[in-house]
Parts: sequence; structure tokens; C-alpha cells
Amino acid sequence: MDAQGTSATSLRRAVLAVALLNLAYFGVEFTVALAIGSVALFADSVDFLEDASINILIAVAIGWRARRRAMLGMALAAILLAPALAGLWTAYQKLVAPIAPEPFRLTLTGLGALIVNLSCALILARFRNHSGSLTKAAFLSARNDVLANIAIIFAGLLTAFAWQSAWPDLLVGIAIAIMNADAAREVFEAARDEHEVARP
Repeated sequence: MDAQGTSATSLRRAVLAVALLNLAYFGVEFTVALAIGSVALFADSVDFLEDASINILIAVAIGWRARRRAMLGMALAAILLAPALAGLWTAYQKLVAPIAPEPFRLTLTGLGALIVNLSCALILARFRNHSGSLTKAAFLSARNDVLANIAIIFAGLLTAFAWQSAWPDLLVGIAIAIMNADAAREVFEAARDEHEVARP
């Protein structure tokens, strides 16, 4: 097997491992989000599901021609918007009944998500410039998730020790939605540029 084939095999294994990690923690975080009524955890759990989908699609698309990969990259940009929209809808519902989530489970679940996402980001870091917009989507998503998880932990600690309010959780949920929307823009722009370069 040549170097390119070895690289493609390594990338496929990496994104499938990341997909499985994301899928497993989606179940954990989604369950806790519903149990304690957390907007931030709900938005982040949907993001875990979206990350799993992205990485599975990348595994399928490895080896495709540049133009087909670019078109899939544009589709992935639309997928990245899903958690943003879900998070904003949940935030709107929370505004109707602004009850603070249970801070201990919020913080602990955010810490678990941080460990999972740091692991995913480290797995993907060496591939972030491979296959253009596809792996860029996966790496950006993992990187953004690490930042989101730090914010979730902060919101939990703030709710526990300083501000018994729904607002820390709400603000973090909205911030996660905005961050996902910006990642979608970056991936779409990278895919569009690839499509232009690959045009016959």
C-alpha cells in the first residue's frame, strides 16, 4: 500500500473512532439534559450527534474526487447548522419557564463532554489539513466543542456558587448555537473554494 493509501486508511480509522465516541456520549448528555432541563447540555448533545454523522460521512467519502468531496463539504455545512437551530429553539422554550438546571450534574456532564471532545480533537488534529473541507469540518467541530464544554462547566459552577439562575445555562446554550453557525460558514466557504478549484 502506498503512502496515500496508508494515510486514507489512517484517516478512516480516526474518523470512525471519533464517530463512535460522539455517538456514545450523545446518549449520556441528551439523557442528562432532559433530566435537569439544561439548554447548554441539550445544544451540546445534538452537537455530539451531528459530529458522529459528519465523521461517518467523511469515512464514506475518503477516496472520492475533489469535486465530489467539495459538494459533500457544502452538505456538511448545512448539517453543522442543525445543532445551532436546535439550541436556539430550546433556549426560546427555556425563556418561557426560566428554571435553573441542577448545577452538579450540569458541571459533571460538561466535564465528561470535555474529556471526550479533547480526545476527539487530538485524534483529528494531525488530519485537519487532509481532504480539505471534510476533515476541516470534523476538526473545527471538535475544537468548538472543547470551548463549549469549558463554558458549560463554568455555567455549572456559576449556578452552584454564585448565581442561582437559568441565565448562565441559557447564555452558554445560545453561544454554542452561534459557534456552530460560524463553523458552518467556515466549512461552506472552504468547500466552495474547493469546488471552484476542482471545476473542469
